Amino acid sequence: MSDESPRRTDLITGTPPSAESGPRRMVPLDRAEALRLLSGVSVGRIAFTEHALPAIRPVNHILDHGDIVIRTHEGAALTAQAHRADTGTGVVVAYEADAIDPRTHLGWSVVVTGYAQVVTDPADLSRYRSLLHPWVFGSTDFAIRIRPDLVHGALLGPVD
Repeated sequence: MSDESPRRTDLITGTPPSAESGPRRMVPLDRAEALRLLSGVSVGRIAFTEHALPAIRPVNHILDHGDIVIRTHEGAALTAQAHRADTGTGVVVAYEADAIDPRTHLGWSVVVTGYAQVVTDPADLSRYRSLLHPWVFGSTDFAIRIRPDLVHGALLGPVD
């Protein structure tokens, strides 16, 4: 048995990580900076409960006056959950997006927790349809608005 551990490789490029990819330091971000970074990317992951179990889906989004908006379809589990929410506040979800360099492992990550509601105002729905173009094939006639309650963000930087 060899004493050498196998070399890890980057899943995208197939190259080993650089020497720069050692331990990382996490620097907390304030709410405004975290939401600013989130607005600069278009894809994230939404986490919600489906049949009492956690479910996560990749989706594209926009930020609209501090709210995260995604589009979905009638048969989507999240759409059904948001329609069935017992309270007027919606259903609790988490939304995560990041931009982390695969070679250096530097970047940022933002996680938002809040309530998701189906957008019912026709003017808002029409506007979201014009601003947010789904990246998956199929009908996406619904929009979900997430109002952030908790916003956690961190920069991933080298240890000094």
